Amino acid sequence: MTRAVWVKADDAVGDWDARRARITSALEAGADWVLVDEADVERVRELGEINVAAFRTDGDVSVIDDAEADETDARPDAVVIGKEGEGDGTVDLPSDYSGSADLSTLRRDGDVEKGAYVRILGKEYESFAEAAAVEADYTVVVGEDWTIIPLENLIARIGEETELVAGVTSAEEARTAFETLELGADAVLLDSDDPDEIRRTVEVRDESERETLDLEWAEVVSVEQVGSADRVCVDTGNLLEHDEGMLIGSMARGLVFVHAETAESPYVASRPFRVNAGAVHAYVRTPDGGTKYLSELQSGDEVQVVDLEGHTREAIVGRVKIEKRPMFRIALETDDGDRIETLLQNAETIKVATGEGRKAVTDLEPGDELKLFYEDTARHFGEAVEESIIEK
Repeated sequence: MTRAVWVKADDAVGDWDARRARITSALEAGADWVLVDEADVERVRELGEINVAAFRTDGDVSVIDDAEADETDARPDAVVIGKEGEGDGTVDLPSDYSGSADLSTLRRDGDVEKGAYVRILGKEYESFAEAAAVEADYTVVVGEDWTIIPLENLIARIGEETELVAGVTSAEEARTAFETLELGADAVLLDSDDPDEIRRTVEVRDESERETLDLEWAEVVSVEQVGSADRVCVDTGNLLEHDEGMLIGSMARGLVFVHAETAESPYVASRPFRVNAGAVHAYVRTPDGGTKYLSELQSGDEVQVVDLEGHTREAIVGRVKIEKRPMFRIALETDDGDRIETLLQNAETIKVATGEGRKAVTDLEPGDELKLFYEDTARHFGEAVEESIIEK
């Protein structure tokens, strides 16, 4: 599931300076949406590129029906109703409410995504949110005293009908919202002025989408010099930690953990943005669970970074450096007897994870154990497929 972070920046936040500060923090942190009043849409567009949802109230003059809206960037990506109406309690709902939500404001704008905003002030507002979800692309629910139970109810009842956006005031509340009932909310709407809280909430979003891999050990059966090949260094736009690297291999079913060049050596300074990954034919794992050939990588692509415990994150490729270098062929054997191979440069700066710790490939010997990700499946254009393919 793809998660999203919305940041609330309507007139309840304060004047335009206060709203602009939130919007700028959202842009800098990498949030997905801002929720503003419709009058602010064009000003948000001037600040940067982000999805814009706009509150519309009964008193609003719709800019969507204005022919000039597209030209002035005043058109939001989604319209949200509920403010100053039943959704936020301005218009009372009966305590035994079980009817339908009036979404006529949304229905008249057929080509714009629709959203409903509901403060959960009681059971009747849960029912109202359920009714709104039938029509709304996004259903934003905000609890006054933030509790899990209403969110659990709504996830169970409307989770597949709409994108459920849970109102939160902190990154920790966002984490809980993403984890509730194991499925979690599709998105969170953060109401906070703190730029660090906005950044932490985006980090929680990213963490919730990342997989954790089961890495295992395989025994080195041979290390052989095989001459020169075109070697690829992957230089990322991210700083890598000492226990991080990438999964690289000549065979898609078995990818070897290769450390980033974070360690100092007598010969060269550390390059904590780089993984000296192997020859051009080799695979590297990507954040979507697929693979790419090292030769295909280019600036702007994403690759998967993994640590020794199998925790993953994404990194942006800044540069790919290909040079002819002497290579080792390293052959491994898994516990079930499968043979895995890869080519790595013959250089002491290339390190792999062994049972004895971080070790240069120049020091590898038969009998050492290397950490790898093993997946007994074939690949076709980087995607796992159910077919028989022999790699050797």
